[in-house]
Amino acid sequence: MRRSRAVLLLACVVGLSIAARPFNDGTPGRLAIARLQYDGGGDWYANPSSLPNLLSAIAERTALPVQRAEAKVRLTDSSLFDFPFLHVTGHGEMKFSDVEIARLREYLKRGGFLHVDDNYGLDESFRREIKRVFPDRPLVEVPYTHPIYHVVYEFPAGPPKIHEHDGKPAQGFGIFIGNRLAVYYTFSADLGNGWEDVGTYTDPPALHEQAIRMGVNLFTYAVTSRVQP
Repeated sequence: MRRSRAVLLLACVVGLSIAARPFNDGTPGRLAIARLQYDGGGDWYANPSSLPNLLSAIAERTALPVQRAEAKVRLTDSSLFDFPFLHVTGHGEMKFSDVEIARLREYLKRGGFLHVDDNYGLDESFRREIKRVFPDRPLVEVPYTHPIYHVVYEFPAGPPKIHEHDGKPAQGFGIFIGNRLAVYYTFSADLGNGWEDVGTYTDPPALHEQAIRMGVNLFTYAVTSRVQP
């Protein structure tokens, strides 16, 4: 508990400094989560209650000055660089244009954070598209010692398994830029299902809590890692 309080105090100080400084050149930063709208036929809008619930939890459980309203953005939108955290989900195909690939690469290199949550069916197309973004940076399993599993709540065995599909274990993969985890991909975990209103699925409330805690870790890491040297 002492460690968590210290982290939350640090997050408050860092969060206020982030909110006051530009994320993109001359553009005020916003501590917010944007849902990424993509083409290809996948349901990018899945889990509609997930991000509002996660944002409420971040606001209530941390001192970060987060905006409670979910944003929606395309990679070609001028507002893309306003958001430190992009969330992607869906069941089907995702496809980026060459322009979108270049924009996503620029966004991530400038300090943005991308969380992709496979909602069962997105895996193949996401792996294909992210390889276009960083052909020389493979997705690797994020070690359990990484701060993303410890920054506020402890997850010593990696991401929690929220929703069962085919018996595969939950895994967290990532792409690093320097020492910073810039892309985090949850596979066979279904965090988004866990963030939705309790009762939406048959998963027990205890798993909803685990999903929310992991989401708090993701956002806290994303906004604090931006200011690390």
